[in-house]
Amino acid sequence: MDFFGFKIVENLQKIDRDIKKNELKYHNKRVLVSKEFTFDAAHHLHCYEGKCKNLHGHTYKVVFGISGFVDEIGLVIDFGDIKKIWKEDIEIHLDHRYLNETLPKMNTSAENMVVWMYEKMSKSLNDRSEKYNDARVEFVRLYETPTSFAEVRWEWMEVE
Repeated sequence: MDFFGFKIVENLQKIDRDIKKNELKYHNKRVLVSKEFTFDAAHHLHCYEGKCKNLHGHTYKVVFGISGFVDEIGLVIDFGDIKKIWKEDIEIHLDHRYLNETLPKMNTSAENMVVWMYEKMSKSLNDRSEKYNDARVEFVRLYETPTSFAEVRWEWMEVE
């Protein structure tokens, strides 16, 4: 039935009636999924001559790119699982925090923080490796301002 140009689906497909579970997977290619988050935090830079040596804050945006092979239903990783990892393992150290206290001893530059975020997300994925089909963190991009970011990529981290 059409309703102002939109079709109302009367009979949703049902698994094992209209389609079999083993028919759902249709490729074996590595696919990248991405999820972004924001957080607010304060910090200052050590050994820096400029206004960032003073305590100040940012609304940061972080983007995670995770790749892997799809599972039997066609997912690399559920976006909700990425959010769960973010909330439980990473954000708790960042959001509305004084980063110089809550992060490991580092100068809290975007360049250092993005590597820490990459390592935390990678460890969390590895700890859950049985659930995700060869998933890996391909990149993490951390925006300190809307026009300034630092990024780390899998190939750069694996070459060391």
